[in-house]
Amino acid sequence: MNRSEVVESFYTSWAWRKCRKAYAKSKGNLCEKCLRRGRINPGTKEQPLETHHKIPLTDDNINDPSITLNWNNLELLCKACHDEEKEKKKKRWTVGADGKVILG
Repeated sequence: MNRSEVVESFYTSWAWRKCRKAYAKSKGNLCEKCLRRGRINPGTKEQPLETHHKIPLTDDNINDPSITLNWNNLELLCKACHDEEKEKKKKRWTVGADGKVILG
């Protein structure tokens, strides 16, 4: 799923960069999911930690700071954990041209 230009522009905004940096610092710059699994993962220069929105940003909610900038909607994740989260949110089915559901 590709992000819209509106959502993309948010991710380059000063407000987001400031929020993301402060949130990461508050979490000790460690992957939260790895910590829950008993691992310490500060990320690497090649694969830095990513600040993940639990409720994904859309054109409909992009102007709602309770979603975009609310720390309760954020999670600091390493690339592997972030990829896991994105995979979970992928649609598990599609509808074919014939109207039948296709799983996978």
